[in-house]
Amino acid sequence: MTDLVLALDFGGTKIAAALVDRSGAVVRSSRVPTPSLDPWDAVVSVVSTVVRGDVVSGVGIASAGPVDTVQGTVSPINVPSWEAFPLRSAVSSLFPGVPVELAGDGVCMALGEHWRGAGQGSTFMVGLVVSTGVGGGLVLDGRPFGGRTGNAGHIGHVVVDPDGAPCTCGGRGCVETIAGGPRMVAWARRAGWQAPDDADAALLAAAALAGEEIPLEAFERAGQAVGMAIAGAAAVCDLELAVIGGGVAQAGELLFEPVRRTLKTHAGLSYLAGLEVRAAELGGEAGLVGAAALVR
Repeated sequence: MTDLVLALDFGGTKIAAALVDRSGAVVRSSRVPTPSLDPWDAVVSVVSTVVRGDVVSGVGIASAGPVDTVQGTVSPINVPSWEAFPLRSAVSSLFPGVPVELAGDGVCMALGEHWRGAGQGSTFMVGLVVSTGVGGGLVLDGRPFGGRTGNAGHIGHVVVDPDGAPCTCGGRGCVETIAGGPRMVAWARRAGWQAPDDADAALLAAAALAGEEIPLEAFERAGQAVGMAIAGAAAVCDLELAVIGGGVAQAGELLFEPVRRTLKTHAGLSYLAGLEVRAAELGGEAGLVGAAALVR
């Protein structure tokens, strides 16, 4: 029997595939940009590039959501042509007789970090991806927890400001409206930050590290929002750990310091006294490793 699992990570901007061995190490990988129209041919292409005739014992799929793990369908917000697309069965058709598992990309990020990254040794944790948006996933009692439809742990849509800005989900004041990279840049501009037209979260972080007041305040707001969301999730799920990754999190203590300070205020219940926050370790491979873990 082969020890290799095929992992597929489907997102709105990239499609990645990898062969992952029994230890969780990525043996071979490839990625391509997600086409603006029907991306199925790109999925087949990147899978073929990675597999190269290898025999795999299973396939794990991480997908941007919403997902429906009961039906095996995905409806990625940034891929409108894939409304309720039957991704699990489509991939199964490429690998007859091989088990195929599907989960949201936030769940897979958390599971990957739990297996091989910053979450090793924990039992109850949340993983967060703070990037263009804010995604997340839960590992409860050592297992991925997707909830009723596979979308549990979507911490980016926890409301932290009821009177806040409208969110793409249809609500208001979600974490994502404050801590998503483009939202941080937009807020800083409205507050008076002078920046080039192509400014992004990385430039905002560089300005904050240089001591500029408005970019520092943007990261303070983002860290508070993320910290409040973690505190709420931890209280509900009795968590011991939050692992944070993503492009915005690469700013390091600019984000992590206000997160930890906010937790001291909002995570006051006695059973949350040991709640930790750690930086993710696997980077862009977390979703692939977590997808492979689905079939381990």
